[in-house]
Amino acid sequence: MILNNITAEKTAELLLQINAIKLNPSNPFTWASGWKSPIYCDNRLTLSFPAIRNFLKEEFCKQIEDLYGKPDVIAGVATGAIGIGILVAEAMGLPFVYVRPEPKKHGRKNQVEGFLQKGQSVVVIEDLISTGSSSLMAVEALKEAGANVKGMIAIFSYGFDIASENFEKANVTLHILSNYEYLLQLALEKNYINEKEWLTLKEWRKDPEHWNTL
Repeated sequence: MILNNITAEKTAELLLQINAIKLNPSNPFTWASGWKSPIYCDNRLTLSFPAIRNFLKEEFCKQIEDLYGKPDVIAGVATGAIGIGILVAEAMGLPFVYVRPEPKKHGRKNQVEGFLQKGQSVVVIEDLISTGSSSLMAVEALKEAGANVKGMIAIFSYGFDIASENFEKANVTLHILSNYEYLLQLALEKNYINEKEWLTLKEWRKDPEHWNTL
C-alpha cells in the first residue's frame, strides 16, 4: 500500500535518475528466476548517493512512526536492505538486526543476525518486492526467533498479484514508498520511455512469467 503520492512519485524519479531502475523493452533483462523482463531494479545503488539515501531514510522513518509508533527493533532483509535498514535504525535510535536467506551452515547457524529478544516488536525493511517469497521467508525467520513482526516497508514493488496474495495469506502488512504504476507514469511524462515502450511495459506487467515467450 502506498501512503503518500508525492513520496511515491519522487522515489520513482530518483530511482530512474540514478539508473537504480533500468527500463529496456527492446533488449530485455533475464532475472535469476529465468523470467525475461523489460525492467531491472537494483536499489542498492541508492546507498552511493547521499541525498537519495537520506531521502529514503527519512521517508522510512516517517512512515514507520505513522504506522507503528516506535518499534523495539528494525530488521533488514539481506542483502539488499541491510544498508538502508541500518540507516533507518540509526536515525530512529533503535537496535538493528538482519535476516539471511537461510541459516548459516556453521558456527551458531544463525539466520537472524544481531541481538533480538523474544517478544520484541520489529518492523522489517526491504528494498524490493517481486513475488514476496524471500521477504516473507525473512518475516517467518523473525517470528521463529520470537519477534512480534508489526509489518514490512519496502522501497519499491512491481505490484504483482502473486505478491499481494502471498502477503495476505501470510497475514503480513506491506507498505511501499513507490511502485510500478507510479514509475511507468513518471517515466512516460519525463521522456525516459516513449508511448510504445510504455505499452510494452504495461503488457509485461500483466503476465511477467510468460512475457516475451509467446
